[in-house]
Amino acid sequence: MKYYIILIIFIFSVFIIKTLNDAGEFKQISPHFDGSCISIIGSVGAEDITILQNGLAIISSDDRRKTLAGKPVQGAIFSYDLTADSPFLINLTKELNIDFHPHGISVYEKGEGAFTMAVVNHSQQGNSIEIFEYGDAGLTHEKTITDPLLISPNDLVFINKTQLYITNDHGNSSKWGKTIEEYLQLARSNVLFYDGSECTTVIKKLKYANGINVSEDRNVLYVAETVGKKISEYAIDENSNALTFITSTYLNSGVDNIELDREGNLWIGSHPQLLTFTRHAKNSDIFSPSQAFKVSLSDNNRVDEIYLNDGGKLSGSSVAAVWEDNLLIGPVLEDHFLHCLFE
Repeated sequence: MKYYIILIIFIFSVFIIKTLNDAGEFKQISPHFDGSCISIIGSVGAEDITILQNGLAIISSDDRRKTLAGKPVQGAIFSYDLTADSPFLINLTKELNIDFHPHGISVYEKGEGAFTMAVVNHSQQGNSIEIFEYGDAGLTHEKTITDPLLISPNDLVFINKTQLYITNDHGNSSKWGKTIEEYLQLARSNVLFYDGSECTTVIKKLKYANGINVSEDRNVLYVAETVGKKISEYAIDENSNALTFITSTYLNSGVDNIELDREGNLWIGSHPQLLTFTRHAKNSDIFSPSQAFKVSLSDNNRVDEIYLNDGGKLSGSSVAAVWEDNLLIGPVLEDHFLHCLFE
């Protein structure tokens, strides 16, 4: 019996060490960025940011700490005009009359500043996709999409004006089921395709499917796996929208949202220490390092770490969006995001 106990303790110790190592807890964090950054207050939990071709940034904002504390407050979509001499936040949804807790967003540009927007919404009634139109009248809510397959939606992307790919970051909807998936690194999450009327599962067995985006020509889908620590590429069949795996790029970090620049490079907000981020989510006094990568697809998927800090300036980065010499880095939980300028 004594030897069995020793064996169990040994196996458990190896599991703990492996979990800590896989989560990046032993990494050395050496902050760097070739530029300067300022904090922009006013949008709590700016988890997802996308920038239109005209320089208008669209920001998904929700106070997740208050939701976790059982006191949810209405979330919002903000705009932030990078062409202005002094950009400022404008709440585009202050008149919205539905329970709104936005997560991932996607914008389909229609020209002359008009666009359609899809937003993952974690309302008190359940998960949904909200569709908005933006034009001369501002942002107006058009419809709500629900589907039984929206178990744990995280992010989404338009491939045309009516159809979407959507990530479920877990295969379980319960709190304990999600926790088991994460700590045992189970490949239970997936990607859905919404054809304009219903969802179907098109990719299975992913390790925390998170950010998702598409190439400018709409021919390649990019999917981030946070626990898998990689970005995968899939060819999109233009007739059936079926997906064929192309390749994966390993980043050795908890990759989150994916944005593209004008050259087609991928920009990734990431969590280098995943368990530290989990502790930060429970306690705002604990810093969680923030990281931003650039993946140069035209240069054999070269990975460059563009930004890194220990969490003192911004904790828990989830998105990095670029327009000209501007870099916006948003967090999952903090009360500000960073507006950085490259040197």
